[in-house]
Amino acid sequence: MGRRTGWVLGVVAALVVVAGGGAWWTLARGDAQDDAARAALARYAAAWQGKDLSAVPFATGGAGTDFAAAVKGLGSASVSARPGALTRDGATATASLDVTWTLPGDVAWSYRTPVRLVERGDRWLVAGPTDGSPWHPSLAAGERLALKRTAPTRGDLLDRDGEPLMPQGIVYQVQLDPVRADAADAAALEKVTGVRAGSVVEALAQREKSGSQAPIPVITYRESDYRSREARLDAITGVIAPSATQPLGRTRTFGQPLLGSVGEVTAEVVEGSDGRYVAGDRAGISGLQRQYDPELAGRPGLTVEAGDRTVFESAPTAGSDVSTSLDPGVQEAAEQALAESKLGVPGAVVAVDVRSGEVLAAASSPSSGFDRAITGKYPPGSTFKIASTYAYLTKGLTTPTSTVPCPKTITVDGRSFRNYAGESIPGSVPFAQDFAHSCNTAFISLSQRLGTTDLTEAAKALGIGAGWGSTLGVAGAFDGSIPETRKGTDQAAAVIGQARTEASPLSLAVMSGSVARGTYVPPVLVRSGTTPRPTPLDGQAVAQLRAMMGEVVSSGTATTLRGTPGGTVRGKTGTADHGVDEKPYTWFTGYQGQVAFAVLVEEGVSGGQTAAPVAKRFLTALAER
Repeated sequence: MGRRTGWVLGVVAALVVVAGGGAWWTLARGDAQDDAARAALARYAAAWQGKDLSAVPFATGGAGTDFAAAVKGLGSASVSARPGALTRDGATATASLDVTWTLPGDVAWSYRTPVRLVERGDRWLVAGPTDGSPWHPSLAAGERLALKRTAPTRGDLLDRDGEPLMPQGIVYQVQLDPVRADAADAAALEKVTGVRAGSVVEALAQREKSGSQAPIPVITYRESDYRSREARLDAITGVIAPSATQPLGRTRTFGQPLLGSVGEVTAEVVEGSDGRYVAGDRAGISGLQRQYDPELAGRPGLTVEAGDRTVFESAPTAGSDVSTSLDPGVQEAAEQALAESKLGVPGAVVAVDVRSGEVLAAASSPSSGFDRAITGKYPPGSTFKIASTYAYLTKGLTTPTSTVPCPKTITVDGRSFRNYAGESIPGSVPFAQDFAHSCNTAFISLSQRLGTTDLTEAAKALGIGAGWGSTLGVAGAFDGSIPETRKGTDQAAAVIGQARTEASPLSLAVMSGSVARGTYVPPVLVRSGTTPRPTPLDGQAVAQLRAMMGEVVSSGTATTLRGTPGGTVRGKTGTADHGVDEKPYTWFTGYQGQVAFAVLVEEGVSGGQTAAPVAKRFLTALAER
């Protein structure tokens, strides 16, 4: 009996071992299926991130191609996909993908879409939903996604009173259709628009060679300019002129090149914008409009559509205004002075408010050139004698009544220096008269008594080379460069604004404003909400400078400014050589009442004969407003 019991127990034990082994095999098989399904799901998610599902094993053919077609309308938008929890029921598994598209402008569009997987043989395949599309939960089978943009309202560049400097206006973008036009049409369009001869013909030939049918952009006109040419343009086969709105100054040249312009972005801009711009967008392409485009432009609205349904929408964000210190009336007076002077050479007029140091106007001629009023780098010539005189007075080297002879020439370390046109002042000459008549030899005779950093420090105290170029709010603004001098000819040339001294028209206006105010205040053009702190100047030296700058106009090199409307003018002329066969740069800088200013003419006779008359036109125009 005991022997049978032992046999039965043995059989039962054996059965338990066999049954336990089957359970273990079944569990192991299930875990392997789960792992394989999860791995397939992970590979599917990774393929989304590459936007290429061609290597994904699908249960039905053509799914990878359908994905590419469905999302093509999203353009260069990137996508990430994160797999969710997986549930398996035999040879079928379900899960989800958390999908996030990064649309242009870093706009995130997120959604969750279901995933179904089936086991076929020894691998798991991705199967689409029983109804609809796997690419988005509300997408029908075969439907395509399309991305549309809504332009935001652009912010304005504001003047000192908060009014737009360039309000929105209508423009016409004259283009040539390469499909309908021929070379004769292109040549006719060149004549009507005045663009470079051959430029449109060449562009048409390039279109024909490449097979491109894209219209050829030619010129953009304000409405009044377009209307005056409309009939002649309409007569040319292939000319099209779609209208658009964009910021426009009071005139075509108003505030140029400082303010800049808005236009259609180029292919290079689109390529380098990291998705911010697409072809056809309009953006700032020069000047402050370009520099502050991220603030002004805002963010376009985005809509993702599937058929006639909207599956995602992001509203446009209007651009922000950018506040400046510019005064339109002063700006127009500066531009008027340059235009009426008919210089025939480049020039600039810049003005600052004496009380605040803010920039009131920055006019450059030609308006299509660079912003020479603010970013130009020039030898300042004798206008720099304001800074040299400040150094002489504060170092106790002279006084306005001290006698400083003005011979025709003076020699320093073997180099001969002379006065303008070989002039001299006979007899005992007070330094104030040397200043009024801009006597180089008198200034040079005192130069070697200065320390090598004295000119740098004096100029900086008045605002030249004072570091405000990075805080003005204008890219590339030049506040001047007055390096430490070397004794001898370098220092002799530096005191008369030659050698290695460089200034911009604005830096000279800042210098004159500092003398008028009695303190140095860093200039501001784009307002940031902070008020610069003034730095006091030597009161006695400033008072003496003011008097001497008055004598320049009353009896010195700028008598053309006597009787200028608006009150007494105080200032300094300058003539700066910059090449053996080159005509000199000519300058006048000074102030009248609460307006400090500087005038540059790149080729002239002298500061008194060329630049000072421009200054008089500017102040006269300002007084008449």
